[in-house]
Amino acid sequence: MNTRASSVIRPRPVDDPVLRLFVLHHAGGSHLAYTSWVAHFPEDWDVCLVEAPGRGPLSAVPPRRSADDLAAYLLEDLAPWLDAPYAFFGHSMGALVGYELTLQAIERSFEPPVWLGVSACESPFETVAPAGPPLHTLPGGELRTALGAMGGMPAPILEDDDLWAVYEPRLRADFQLVESWRPRPAERSRITVPCSLFGGEDDHVVTAEQLTAWSAGTDLLQGEHLYPGAHFYWDEQISLVVAQIVEEIDTASPGLASW
Repeated sequence: MNTRASSVIRPRPVDDPVLRLFVLHHAGGSHLAYTSWVAHFPEDWDVCLVEAPGRGPLSAVPPRRSADDLAAYLLEDLAPWLDAPYAFFGHSMGALVGYELTLQAIERSFEPPVWLGVSACESPFETVAPAGPPLHTLPGGELRTALGAMGGMPAPILEDDDLWAVYEPRLRADFQLVESWRPRPAERSRITVPCSLFGGEDDHVVTAEQLTAWSAGTDLLQGEHLYPGAHFYWDEQISLVVAQIVEEIDTASPGLASW
């Protein structure tokens, strides 16, 4: 019997949902950053927050250091919940993992997701070499400074040495996952489900051009939505972003009730 803790967290369970939406968190983050999103979605959607190993209920599980490995791990937990129409929305690292999950679900003959939402993530199809050294290789002080400039990381974690010691291994593993990822061969990498892009107008981590480059490998791109703000543009406008996610999914699959 598989008794491991599940990576699927359902704050508001819906047993017979119109849609099951899996929300995938950013590097260094956890599902907790997205709990306030749940109330903004339709009541007949089962919103599932996905937790990567190395944090929360999976704190005893070593973090995964490659996107395909993490996606394979998560898919084992997601599989029982793929019995209803489902979609993925991922922010930053979560978008890359959502992309891998989409490909792996199709390869394993699951019904494909009805939609993939990509937020603040560099395209895997037209990658550009980073200007500086990878974040996961930086000395501790430099890494803390870089994360402070990026945003999204609570100040106490960066300022308190004891807290930093707890979080640093997870952060380095997550950034290694993102920075060491390499695209699949072209014939196995295309996104064949409806896809929408989200980002911040002032994001200097992933520029609008880097986000738009997802279109090179996306057969059904629905649109790109940019909001005021930087990498974590959604901080002050969750309701607007969620409303757009709902609209995009409704556009992608207007016949959900008969799926």
